[in-house]
Amino acid sequence: MNDPPPQHDAGSVVTLEGVVERIVYENAESGFLVARMQVAHAPELTTFVGNMLAINPGETVRLRGHWVEDKRFGRQLKVASCETILPSSVDGIEKYLGSGLIDGVGPAYAKRLVTAFGVETLRVIEEEPERLRKVPGIGKKRAKQIREAWAEQKAVQGIMVFLQGHGIAIAQAVKIYQCYGQNALTVLRENPYRLVEDITGIGFKTADAIAQRLGMPPDAPVRTEAGILHALRETASQGHVYATREALLNEAQSLLSVDAARVEHGLAQLVARERAILEEDRCYLPPLHTAETGASEFLKRLVATPYDGLQITKVDNAVNWAEKHLGIQLSPEQQTAIKTVLASKVTVITGGPGTGKTTVLKSLLAIVEKKGQSFLLAAPTGRAAKRIEETTGRDARTIHRLLEFSPKSGVFTRNEHDPVITDLVVIDESSMIDVLLFHALLKAVPPFAKLVLVGDVDQLPSVGAGNVLFDVIASGAVPVVRLETVFRQAEESGIIANAHRINTGQTPHYNDRDFFLIERAEPLKTLDTVIELVTSRIPQRFGLDPLRQIQVLSPMRRGDAGVNRLNEALQEAMNPRGEQVGRSLLRKGDKVMQLRNNYELDVYNGDMGIISLADNEARELEVTFEDDRKVLYSYDLLDNLGLAYATTIHKSQGSEYEAVVVAFMTQHYMMLQRNVLYTGVTRGKSMVVIVGQERAVHSAVKNNHISRRNTRLAERLRNVKPGA
Repeated sequence: MNDPPPQHDAGSVVTLEGVVERIVYENAESGFLVARMQVAHAPELTTFVGNMLAINPGETVRLRGHWVEDKRFGRQLKVASCETILPSSVDGIEKYLGSGLIDGVGPAYAKRLVTAFGVETLRVIEEEPERLRKVPGIGKKRAKQIREAWAEQKAVQGIMVFLQGHGIAIAQAVKIYQCYGQNALTVLRENPYRLVEDITGIGFKTADAIAQRLGMPPDAPVRTEAGILHALRETASQGHVYATREALLNEAQSLLSVDAARVEHGLAQLVARERAILEEDRCYLPPLHTAETGASEFLKRLVATPYDGLQITKVDNAVNWAEKHLGIQLSPEQQTAIKTVLASKVTVITGGPGTGKTTVLKSLLAIVEKKGQSFLLAAPTGRAAKRIEETTGRDARTIHRLLEFSPKSGVFTRNEHDPVITDLVVIDESSMIDVLLFHALLKAVPPFAKLVLVGDVDQLPSVGAGNVLFDVIASGAVPVVRLETVFRQAEESGIIANAHRINTGQTPHYNDRDFFLIERAEPLKTLDTVIELVTSRIPQRFGLDPLRQIQVLSPMRRGDAGVNRLNEALQEAMNPRGEQVGRSLLRKGDKVMQLRNNYELDVYNGDMGIISLADNEARELEVTFEDDRKVLYSYDLLDNLGLAYATTIHKSQGSEYEAVVVAFMTQHYMMLQRNVLYTGVTRGKSMVVIVGQERAVHSAVKNNHISRRNTRLAERLRNVKPGA
């Protein structure tokens, strides 16, 4: 088939058939593909783009679509439908098998196979797999591997043809097959909403679209219940531990477009089967209800249990000793903090930057060590744990590692039945702890131990559901020490001084030393300035490593000055020639972030590192994280990683960088809040550069209206009686 002439009408439908030569780009999340194919007798390769069935180099495809002109890449065929045709020529078969499509067959074995069987190769693999063993190097094990991989590929192709017709992206289709195997189509036809429960990355809207295409009635009970659960999960994703019954019913009814009685009946059915918990007029997902009630009970138990460890009777003497031992002078607030910890089972120490939280910890740990008592230090993230380790000189770990997750059983092994054994547990950056992690932590703290929660309650709350540090303080259940005095050395920092100004509703003072504002009125100009700062101006003037010491932050993901666009531009500027990782957006050398907890790999949401190795043949990559751990990922787990040249301010919580560049625009109006700006500014250790509009900064400083999260932890903790 000849390549259509250039003057062909760009709006008319075109059908092309040819051999795929290479994949230029593929987004595993959306299924969007850019590839090049050889059309018979055409002098040049044809570029085609679109969301389509997974294809591989060497495959023959029949495409229908229309021509478009891309400003950057030129003429392309925008594909509306794609049909895969198995190759029939020897060269086509060799390229097809050598593409890595079939496990156990690479370019070398593909050549051997077509040498042995010619155009009959694919038929032999499917119908006479025993003949494969006649090929040099293919034994019983490899022949079996090839046969099974071919059968699986055919099954996947069949399922993916079905799924493509029902609007499902390629990466999701593979996950569906991996989850359900040959039963995938049966599951989808019976209850497509199971996808939401079973497969990460597939939400209610996708499942609902499939259900509608399969002819499921809009008022089907299974749809109603799935919609209610979706609304409840959405509430949790916004940080709430529960939804009010009225709000939940209204949200579900709006989502489903069914009558109120049907939604109420659906909620009653979910409650009856304990898939939702109704407590008065509050509705919980079961894990969140268990976590909130459990955390309350375990904290009450901890507070009520007398401390049996070695008593420090002369507290004043201990504080004086710590001052002499460390060569410091503690402020009255700091002395009170130490004395409170020594006298209490559970203590909260909160304060902003420069108020001496680290000095309190160093003094406290010195006293505990002197008395021969044991302690454990932990923080919610690897970066935060590394910080406390560096500042105190003592070993620290993440809370997840402290609790010792078991991939085999799928739970933390440290719990009320097998607690950590120590006299004192200290948790830094406690504002980051959500209610699920808090519950798991409290189960693992032995009743006889002390617990100290350290954090800045004025920062953003946890990414996950709950507002733990705020609730514990508000409950009045445990002693709270607020460190408010900023020390003279810290006062000299423009960052710290401005953080406190912001926190008290005052506009920051900019300088030419460590706290800058670069005024930009338009998002695209902000984007360009951020790129220039990170790649040249800051490294040249201050000698900082743009990849490891400078972090770009933005309040939001969307928009020309949002995280997504910043990451695209920074990747192109900082790593333009990095080897592409499979068909993903990622490249070798990219700065990446773990996007969800992966207990088996021992990496957690927010962990950052650099892709140090990528093996497209073995379909594996290696990430070197900030604590120098090297973690190997299979390409099946690429959706665990995202670019991290830029990140949201919320995701940066608990981290500290030598320099932060914050894109801050009025277009971010939904996130122009005081605690957002405060959290972003306090991420910078030696430099903060705000790029954007001063009026956006002013709006954020004046906006102290913080949306309260739906939690009952403070209420449940009130009236706690401490032990003797």
